Parts: sequence; structure tokens; C-alpha cells
Amino acid sequence: MTEGKRRPGATGGRAEERPVVLLAGGNPQIPKGEGDAPIAAYIAAMPGWKRDLGARLDAIVVGTVPEVRKAVKWNSPFYGVEGKGWFLSFHVFTRYVKVTFFNGLALDPVPPGGTPRSGDARWLDIHETDTLDEAQLVSWVKQASALPGWTP
Repeated sequence: MTEGKRRPGATGGRAEERPVVLLAGGNPQIPKGEGDAPIAAYIAAMPGWKRDLGARLDAIVVGTVPEVRKAVKWNSPFYGVEGKGWFLSFHVFTRYVKVTFFNGLALDPVPPGGTPRSGDARWLDIHETDTLDEAQLVSWVKQASALPGWTP
């Protein structure tokens, strides 16, 4: 495991800095939490070029779905709509960031990632050299946020 940016923590009532641990593939280990702060901590700890991509993904979701609900769960950012569940998550891997749409099979066009075992989930793997089709991503986010999402 490697260390990334530092995050605030508390011991004995006083604040101190603790390093963010990067898990296998460089995914930040951020405590579960709801709201903007855990998402911001996750993005700040994303390594290298992935940090800018994480900030861009967050901005696209927030710009497309102003009432979006945010949380970090299972060391990944989750985005949802109150009463509908989670519609999108992303996760850092060694060579790419995976953007998962939980009801992706219902999107038009269907995102390219998927296997026979992935159910309705579909995803987009974004590598450093990829050109992000923001118009397509906005369309998928808009569609996904209007559909029933995943509820654990």
C-alpha cells in the first residue's frame, strides 16, 4: 500500500493529520460518509491524472443533476437521487477509472462495459490517453438519474 494526500482525523479530541492509504491499483481508502466532504477527500487523494478526471466527473454529475446525493461507500464515490437510489459510481484502477451506471442497460446508447454476469450495470473505463466524450457522459448521467437506481 502507498500513501496519498493527508486527511484530517481526531485522536483524544484534537485534530491531527493521517495519511490517506491508496489501496491496490491506487484507489483511495476514504471512510464511508455522506455529502460533499468525503467525495472531495476521495478526489483529492486520487493519484496523478486521475485526480483531474475525478474532479471533472464530479462537476459533470453536479452540473447535470443539481439535487444529486453524494456518498463514499466501499472506497468509491456514489451519486444518487433521494428516493431513487444510486445511479453512478466510479473507482480507481491502476490504468483507468471505471465509471459504473447501475441501471446502464437502460441507457441509450448502452455504455460499452459489461459482462453476462453484470446484470443491468454497465460501465465506461477511462484511460489517461482517452478523449472523454463529455456530451455522451452528460446524456448518460441525465438518463441514469431519471431511472430507478441501485439500493443496497
